[in-house]
Amino acid sequence: MNRPLSRRMMLRGGGAALALPWLESAAPRSRAARTLDKPPVRCAFMFMPNGVVPKRWTPEGDGADYEITPMLEPLAHRKQDFFLLENLWHEQTVGRNGHWPKVPAWLSGGYVERGTGGDLDTGGTSIDQVIAHKIGHRTSLPSLELGLDEPRTGIDNIGGGFPRILGSHMAWRDPHTPVPKEIIPQLAFDRLFRTATAFPVVSGLNPDSEAVRQSLQRDDASVLDLVLADAKSLRGRVSGRDREKIDEYLESVRSVERRLEATLRPQKRWINEGRLDVPRPGPGRPESHEEHMRLMLDILILAFWTDSTRVATFMMGDAQSSQSFEFLDGVTPKSFHGLSHHREKREVRDMYEKIGTWHVRQFAYVLDRMKNLDEGGTSLLDNSMILFGSSLKDGNRHTEHDLPLVLAGGGAGALKPGRRLRAAKDTPMCSLLLSIANRMGCGLERFGDSVGELKGLS
Repeated sequence: MNRPLSRRMMLRGGGAALALPWLESAAPRSRAARTLDKPPVRCAFMFMPNGVVPKRWTPEGDGADYEITPMLEPLAHRKQDFFLLENLWHEQTVGRNGHWPKVPAWLSGGYVERGTGGDLDTGGTSIDQVIAHKIGHRTSLPSLELGLDEPRTGIDNIGGGFPRILGSHMAWRDPHTPVPKEIIPQLAFDRLFRTATAFPVVSGLNPDSEAVRQSLQRDDASVLDLVLADAKSLRGRVSGRDREKIDEYLESVRSVERRLEATLRPQKRWINEGRLDVPRPGPGRPESHEEHMRLMLDILILAFWTDSTRVATFMMGDAQSSQSFEFLDGVTPKSFHGLSHHREKREVRDMYEKIGTWHVRQFAYVLDRMKNLDEGGTSLLDNSMILFGSSLKDGNRHTEHDLPLVLAGGGAGALKPGRRLRAAKDTPMCSLLLSIANRMGCGLERFGDSVGELKGLS
């Protein structure tokens, strides 16, 4: 007789472990148990640097009848799955530098101090880490921090004397300690699926450190090949629908592995030649910004789908992203940050808008993937809360009021999206963060400068 399936069952073999997505065959038999055994709620915070073009972002209309503006066009088909939030801000960022202190404040609302880099003080712990402290013990990874840009160093003396490292991290364990983000896809992937991957995030370490060396020399056999026997055994114990779901899941993992292979080739060569003392960003980082973005987004989705973590942050770029977007039609090879200061020159503003819209399109990609992943009659998106936005409104003028924010997902029934939600003018964004944290089960009375939970979300 087959043993009953556990919700936390994993496919194992040869140093790999794949947490399974939601399976109906693992549902408890008793009605009382079923009411307690539901898909978990997840939350992610996705940061886009350099603001937006307000006139191309902010729509006409109220409630569910607002018009989709050009910068929101990639989300038009998902209008019923998100809130367009307005009039939220962080008062403590007013009059500060246009970029660096606004990033750590985005998820904490704290007053960020100037300094020399050795005395960091952001004035608060970010909400993702507050949530991770409360519920992180329930998953293999308490939280997951992903990004694309390596951390910056030095002091921006022209910009008010702020350490640039402030703009490289949105997750802060406490006011003085940033949580390193992983920017190398293979290492992020290994954290999810390799049983021997209880190693620290290595993005901030010296490339020839022992932690990096061990992680790069890890057995490079396919994760799926390692767990194949366990997978075959499981397929004979589940329903037809679950077999289809397992096949879909395994193919998603295989797809990411195939795309990672191109970045692993130079990594293997450098290891074999003993050339681990290469400068950052080091091996394994895709040359294509588009592919880098999509790989990391797919890893984020896999992390939620497998319940490897329930809390994540994703930085699409640092505070003054200098990424070139010349791969976009009509965009010249200039930095994103440089184009954000368009001074209302039409041709420059249009390029800046195209870059911002491209970032919205990546967010839409995440929502589409999550909406199509079934969790027993609901979707992964229905059981998640994904906040997307920037730490300033008008990238040209560094305005702090009315931050551009989109909150997607249903929070397992705790949110009723599909509307434009206008809060009272200058409502603390911390009220939104408090609302998200409490829907994750934190039971907080306040957070930052919140004035109660944000009304109108449910």
